[in-house]
Amino acid sequence: MNIGVLGIQGDIEEQEEMVRKIGHNPVRVRRVEDLSKIDALIIPGGESTTIGKLMEKYGFMEALRNSDIPILGICAGMVLLSKEVLGRKQPLLGLMDIVVRRNAYGSQRESFEEDIYFKGEKIRGYL
Repeated sequence: MNIGVLGIQGDIEEQEEMVRKIGHNPVRVRRVEDLSKIDALIIPGGESTTIGKLMEKYGFMEALRNSDIPILGICAGMVLLSKEVLGRKQPLLGLMDIVVRRNAYGSQRESFEEDIYFKGEKIRGYL
């Protein structure tokens, strides 16, 4: 399966690596024409306002709204999939009937990395 990773801003390489780890082929999507090469799309974490503005500029908003491609939104990607962001005006796909509050758990300055354990295996966690 070809899984696209929107490659205009954000954690692109990390998502491509995860797609490889689950045995699928990552395809970096930089142009609307690239959507015809994929079976699903990941919109990665990053800065949702910036990604949204770039999506508008390059025609992704309308193309994805009129597409039946399954989309997974990671962090900023989820924000972009929502119908509303509380207290902000920004470009949104509006494909999920959810309202999002950005930085509800604090600003990005307060984020950190830490080793966490899942089913006995140590993994790097981003909190």
